Amino acid sequence: MSEKNIVDFWFDPACPWAWMTSRWIGEVEKVRDIETEWHVMSLAILNEGNDDSAEHQENMARLRGPVRVVTAAAELHGSEYIKRLYDAMGTRIHPGGNKDFDDVIAQSLEEVGLPAELAGYATSEEFDSPLQASHDKGISMVGEDVGTPVVAFNGTAFFGPVMTPAPKGEEAGKVWDGAVLLAGYPGFYELKRTRNEGPIFD
Repeated sequence: MSEKNIVDFWFDPACPWAWMTSRWIGEVEKVRDIETEWHVMSLAILNEGNDDSAEHQENMARLRGPVRVVTAAAELHGSEYIKRLYDAMGTRIHPGGNKDFDDVIAQSLEEVGLPAELAGYATSEEFDSPLQASHDKGISMVGEDVGTPVVAFNGTAFFGPVMTPAPKGEEAGKVWDGAVLLAGYPGFYELKRTRNEGPIFD
């Protein structure tokens, strides 16, 4: 019997590339013996200090809403809601094209059976400490010059993989096999090319 592979996945619900990678991991779960743990990270934290314009700051404040609500749900109702809310929010934001995060949050909380009052945490700093801690843990495994998602394969973490569309079925499994093989080599750090296509949601 093969040994179960452990995946740690850090995401921000608003990131389309993290969404694509998460759909791939979902496909891998169907064809490989893996166990996935889901963690939050924040695009707003990643972009702190990059742009002091009012427009940028306003956008970063808006981006904090969904991930703050996921964090609050996990703290108050259990970590099992991290993935449930991610699926609900991500489906609306990415393939659904809904950029009204207040609406996304309200609908997602209702879908997963959580109290509507949790939406208030979108603008609250109450659970920013555990959000920061989760973000920092992911970043500490890969370094500062990365984005979201951060994925750890049996403890070795990378930014990405970034792909579009997300592979399905056995093809997803083969991509997984390759990622695990690369992650298993201690000296492997980076494999990258310029993206010339946006995320394809299917």
